Amino acid sequence: MVADTVRAILGSYTESFAVIGGLTVSFFALKLCFSMLKVLKVYALGRLAGIGRSLKTKGEWAVITGATDGIGKEYARQLAKSGMNIVLISRTQSKLDDVAAEIGGVSRVKTKTIAADFSQGTSIYDNIRNQLQGLDIGVLVNNVGLSYEYPEFFLDIPDREKLFIDLLHVNCTSVTMMSSIVMPGMLKKKKGVVINIASASGVIPTPLLSVYSACKVYVRYLSECLNYEYVDKGINVQCVHPYFVCTNMTKMRKSSLFIPTASTFVKSALNTVTLDAVTCGYLPHTFMESALGIIPRSLADKFQFNNLLSVSKRAKKKAAAKKSS
Repeated sequence: MVADTVRAILGSYTESFAVIGGLTVSFFALKLCFSMLKVLKVYALGRLAGIGRSLKTKGEWAVITGATDGIGKEYARQLAKSGMNIVLISRTQSKLDDVAAEIGGVSRVKTKTIAADFSQGTSIYDNIRNQLQGLDIGVLVNNVGLSYEYPEFFLDIPDREKLFIDLLHVNCTSVTMMSSIVMPGMLKKKKGVVINIASASGVIPTPLLSVYSACKVYVRYLSECLNYEYVDKGINVQCVHPYFVCTNMTKMRKSSLFIPTASTFVKSALNTVTLDAVTCGYLPHTFMESALGIIPRSLADKFQFNNLLSVSKRAKKKAAAKKSS
C-alpha cells in the first residue's frame, strides 16, 4: 500500500528516484567500506609493522616539548624504549631532571634537558636553537600545550588578555618555531618525523574554550600544509588530535576504553606515524569521531556547549567552596 502511494505521488519519476536512491545508498556504503579499510590499514598494519619502534631510523635524537607530564612524557619514554636519545624541553628544571633520570635508568639512552617557558614568546628560541645544534634529530614532538583553568565565556575569563597571549604563544608559536628550528636538519638528510599534538577541540568548534579551540585548528592546518609541502622530501608531519586522555590537563584520573591512559594512547598513536597525516591516534577515539560525524552539527554543538557549561558551573562551585573553607 505504501508503495502504491509513493508511485501515485511520483508518477513517471518513480523509477528515476529509485535509481537515484540506490546509487546514493551504494555511494555511502562504498564510502563506509573505504573508511573501514583505512582504519584497518592505520591501526592494524601500523601495529603489526611496529612503526613506533622503527622511528629510530630517522635519526639518533627525538625532541619532545612539554615532556615532563602526560602525553609528552609518554612520547619521551616510548621513543627512548625504541633506542632514541631524548631531548626533554619543559618549563621546570627539577621535573626535567626527574624525567631524564627515569628514562636514562630504564632505557639506557642519552638524555638532554632544556628548561624553557613557552609562554614567554620568541625570546626563548635562540637558546633552544643553540642547544640543539649538531644533534641528529629524527623526531620532533610538539606537545607543549595550555588550556583554560575551566570552561568559560570569552569575556568572563579572569585576566583574559594575558591568558589569550599565553595560549597563542604556548599552542601556536611553539609549534611554528620548533618546526622552523628542527626541520632544516631533516630536510638536509631527507628524513624525519614531526608530530604535532592538537585536540578534538580543533576538529569540532568548542564554545567556552574558544581561544584554545582556535589554537588547535591552527596546529591542525599548519601540520597538513607542512606535510603536503615536505612529505615528498622525506619529512612526515603528522597532526594527532586526541579526545579525552587521562592527563593533568584534562583533569581526568580514571581510565576507560574511551579515556585511555597516556601510555596506552601514545603506544597506539606512535604506530600511526607515516600511515595517517591527521589522526585521532587511538581506535576508540576514531570511532567516536565517526559517530559524531553522523549527528547533525546543531545537535553536536548544543551537546558540547551544555556539557562544558555544566563543567564550568561545577568548577566554579568547587572553587567557591574551597575559598570559603
